[in-house]
Amino acid sequence: MKIVVAPDSFKNSLSAVKVADAIADGVLNVSPNAQIVRLPMADGGEGTVDALVKATEGRKITVNTKDPLMRDIEASYGFLDAHTAVVEMAAASGIERLTKDELNPLETTTYGTGLLIKNAIRKGAKKIIVGLGGSATNDAGAGMAQALGASLKDAYGKEINPGGLSLRNLKSVDLSSLQELTQGIQFITAVDVNNPLLGEKGATYTYGPQKGAGSRELESLEKSLQNFADVMEDHLKISFRDIKGAGAAGGMAAGLIAFLGAEVRGGFELISDLCRLEQHIREADLVITGEGKMDAQTAYGKTPFGVAQMAAKHKKPVVGFAGTLDDGYEKLVGHPFNNLYPITEKPVSLEYAMKDASRLLTKAAERLFRSLKLGSHLKI
Repeated sequence: MKIVVAPDSFKNSLSAVKVADAIADGVLNVSPNAQIVRLPMADGGEGTVDALVKATEGRKITVNTKDPLMRDIEASYGFLDAHTAVVEMAAASGIERLTKDELNPLETTTYGTGLLIKNAIRKGAKKIIVGLGGSATNDAGAGMAQALGASLKDAYGKEINPGGLSLRNLKSVDLSSLQELTQGIQFITAVDVNNPLLGEKGATYTYGPQKGAGSRELESLEKSLQNFADVMEDHLKISFRDIKGAGAAGGMAAGLIAFLGAEVRGGFELISDLCRLEQHIREADLVITGEGKMDAQTAYGKTPFGVAQMAAKHKKPVVGFAGTLDDGYEKLVGHPFNNLYPITEKPVSLEYAMKDASRLLTKAAERLFRSLKLGSHLKI
């Protein structure tokens, strides 16, 4: 029996890699001869590097860079082959790098992500995939561009400071050094949202509050992004503000498009292609996926739903494990999922379930496979 195990992470508990390993352990405890293909998934956000490095048998590289407040840190990115690198924005510029009291999109910057990209270029990358998600920033990738050599100046000819608020002062742009560094390199950005850069559904008003912005800060940040778009579109003679997904990660997608000519692709689509998910599913007898919570929202672009749809396309049975099954999960059962299983064995606190998620997943997979073995002897 060939089984594809392709879960997302259990947020704030287990990475997708660890989820896949825990499920595989449970399967093998009951069916030691099972052939398991572990394909931990992601949608471009946190866990993207680990998922792709695992699936492609690539390598991770750890380097010195900067956090969202320009403090020295170490962060990692990956090489999938000799010339394809993947950079996860959250690694350097993510919200998890800051305490709650430090959240401040007026000042946070993507400069550290730019340093990761720069290191990948120096190590020979010709294609760079930038995964977006979990960002602490609202600077439209300006910090990233400065790290790559862009000069962004105010009306007095002075380089603008880091942070989203400083974009209000942007008056002139010189991209010659950045373009020299990045010439001949293909950039692809993986996003899982459709927000434009500006407006009620744009980067600032949709995601700014979770990054620490109050109502006054939101207004200032929106005006700053408006000025950024005006200056950059005038300089480049292209329009990017209304491209679907341009508002992802505090406008980082817009910056990747504007500064680096990046191609925008859906995170799940891109990562499933790189992992050859469909090929593996086509050859599978069973597909297993999952994430921390599965409910009615799972159908709106979540990774497990994409995995299940692909399995259904090839008429393969697919089941999902979840830390919890919440309102509306029943709508997923029957199609595209054959069934969904909560991993808890008894009523427990959320804290306990998250702490013990690996063991609970393994035990849940054991229960499933005992049931499958029982079912093979029954005619129902």
